[in-house]
Amino acid sequence: MYWNKEMECISEEQLRKIQLERLKATVKRAYEKVPYYRKKFDEVGVSVEDIKSLDDLKKIPFTSKSDLREVYPFGMFATSLDEIVEIHMSSGTTGKPVVAGYTLGDIDVWGEVMARCLTMAGATKNDIVQVAYGYGLFTGGFGVHYGARKLGCMIVPASAGNTRRQIEIMRDFGTTILTCTPSYALYMAEVAQEMGIEPTTLKLKAGCFGAEMWTEAMRTEIEKRFGLHAYNIYGLTEIIGPGVAHECVEKKGLHVFEDHFIAEIIDPDTGDPLPAGKRGELVLTTITREGMPMLRFRTRDITSIIKDKCTCGRTFLRIERIRGRTDDMIKVRGVMLFPYQIEKAILEVQGVEPHYQIIITRPQHLDEIEVMVEMSKETFSDEVRHIENLKKKLERRIEEIVGIRVKVTLVEPKSLPRSEGKAKRIIDKRSLNE
Repeated sequence: MYWNKEMECISEEQLRKIQLERLKATVKRAYEKVPYYRKKFDEVGVSVEDIKSLDDLKKIPFTSKSDLREVYPFGMFATSLDEIVEIHMSSGTTGKPVVAGYTLGDIDVWGEVMARCLTMAGATKNDIVQVAYGYGLFTGGFGVHYGARKLGCMIVPASAGNTRRQIEIMRDFGTTILTCTPSYALYMAEVAQEMGIEPTTLKLKAGCFGAEMWTEAMRTEIEKRFGLHAYNIYGLTEIIGPGVAHECVEKKGLHVFEDHFIAEIIDPDTGDPLPAGKRGELVLTTITREGMPMLRFRTRDITSIIKDKCTCGRTFLRIERIRGRTDDMIKVRGVMLFPYQIEKAILEVQGVEPHYQIIITRPQHLDEIEVMVEMSKETFSDEVRHIENLKKKLERRIEEIVGIRVKVTLVEPKSLPRSEGKAKRIIDKRSLNE
């Protein structure tokens, strides 16, 4: 099922022609309208006329989050403020927030790519879409909303939070498509059971889950608990919000909507381009964005381009699920690891719940990792020796995957904090010990 079959199944030759046309126009717009880009181009000696082919994209300097913060709030806008109809913003937890401005044309593009995403999850105008991403300055809620509206669905703009009410709405309204973070979906399933509602009895048929990294094992867990098809969606505030890429029914990578975004993979250390199949940092360029064109933005997300064609018929390239972020990578005792590796180990072991926290400390100048994991109700009421065996099993499995020993602490069910948005998995206390 397609939303825009002509574009989603476009030939490579036609696509490259459209991309080059749009890239040239975007570069010209950025140079002429955004002083920051003009300065960067002039510094490296690149002109608008130098962009003659798609290969010339690599001549353009990278854009980073720190660049956007340097010109906070409106320094990356390529239009006058009276053409900006909507503002969104990142959380700004590690510095000044990133501000994104949208023209009416940008909002239309956002609705278009999100309509494609929802259609890939099986949505039609007959579906009821419950948007449990946060509304407001966060892009999640509004992005899905615009796509569902373009598709003609009934929209339930629930936003994040008030979880019991969310469950009641799902049951009473007959919600068929759920959109939220994967960690919140698991929390919803838990709350539904507390309310005496079996999640599989709800009318949900599919969910679009994103805004945080999650594993294949987490997908299996969500699908089992709700009896739905769980799809991975990808996006980021700097590019447009959700809607940059989405999985099709094959669930074998996310299709990037290449008529609006050009994707590259680079070596995060050197900035050199990497071939398809090689894992590195995703770099994205917008080629239809009016309000805030973004050239070679370093996402910090780790993934790779999948080479083979998809059997769904779409010709857009696919990226594998995000494996982590270069700024989320944890270095412990000289070993680099990502939270998803620990999550993978946890979800492979029976007797625990998919709720965990990673606590890093540095007592006596030596890094230590403690992984707190919730036991299932059955395990919690089990004999002490069985709990101890489970703890050792988890420690062994994590060590096999990440390559270093960790301490596992099993805690009682529902004792770790729950998130109605992005889950906070890592607590790094090392700086407090120094």
